[in-house]
Amino acid sequence: MSHPVEKERRKGRAAASNETGRFELHAREPVDDGWDLAEELQVLRTELREEQARSLITYNRSPDLPFDRSINPYRGCEHGCIYCFARPSHAYLGMSPGLDFETRIISRPNAAEVLAQELGRRGYAVAPLAIGTNTDPYQPVEGRCGIMRDCLEVLWEHRHPVAIVTKGTGILRDIDLLRQMAKLGLVRVGVSVTSLDPEVSRRMEPRVPAPAKRLQVIAALAREGIPVRVMVSPVVPGLTDAEVEAILAAAREAGATSASWIMLRLPREVSPLFQDWLAEHYPDRAARVMTRLREMHGGKEYDANWHRRMRGEGPYAAMIAQRFRTAARRLGLDLPQPALRCDLFKVPVRPGEQLSLF
Repeated sequence: MSHPVEKERRKGRAAASNETGRFELHAREPVDDGWDLAEELQVLRTELREEQARSLITYNRSPDLPFDRSINPYRGCEHGCIYCFARPSHAYLGMSPGLDFETRIISRPNAAEVLAQELGRRGYAVAPLAIGTNTDPYQPVEGRCGIMRDCLEVLWEHRHPVAIVTKGTGILRDIDLLRQMAKLGLVRVGVSVTSLDPEVSRRMEPRVPAPAKRLQVIAALAREGIPVRVMVSPVVPGLTDAEVEAILAAAREAGATSASWIMLRLPREVSPLFQDWLAEHYPDRAARVMTRLREMHGGKEYDANWHRRMRGEGPYAAMIAQRFRTAARRLGLDLPQPALRCDLFKVPVRPGEQLSLF
């Protein structure tokens, strides 16, 4: 049973509750201490902790993904998108995928140092590195931590290719590095635009820049010659699905040169969190949204099988795919982003080694 947190305390947050994580030993339940005293409710603030990373590059073999390695400068994400498929990862840290995920952020201040070490290991084979595939590297705390900037400097120094995904305007701070990398074919960026409706976006992605600001990011990157893709993701059936063509058109006008899309995914704890959110903000649409999702996943709320988890199956999923393909083709967004160069990679000097004099 869900135990919602008072609205006054979760102002500016998407999740309504902070249920016990599946690896926590003790349930989180309010306890009456017997004192009939009024207590002032404190608004939930972002809590930033540090973690010394022992390793950074994570490898995957998923046929659904266009990359085989990624890094995450942060655990948890202050953007607080209610649909975020990364929420369940917070349970592994002994925290809740609910409000903990968006209020208890863990930074990895030594990420750049560890990244340089891993790039310099014997046998390392260079390939594009993805950043932002789990939590956003340009979430608000990056403004004071600068970990993403540090990692980018390492990648630029060693001419390593990188693909970045973000919703944050903070990426514009690093446009000097990105411009240089783009000239050598070392970077491409994906900017996620879920809805053009500010009200829907604010409710669903409470601490993400407004849709208009994200279009401005696309425009700024494009002006600097940085390949930028608009990501219509996730498509929420019955809520944002009518906007597919409008989002593509707005992004193309801003300067995007390619596009992609992903259907709403509700793995593990994300499903009850999202359903609670629907009941609170869009009770008149909740049944339709969930019915569409179940239709695409064989009666389930989510199907984790490869080749199906990103898009779903059935008539509705096919219709969205066709609408996207048609609009992308008409707007010239149906071409893939340029391949990133791997031939410029410069192996970092390992401790104890000397630079060649020749």
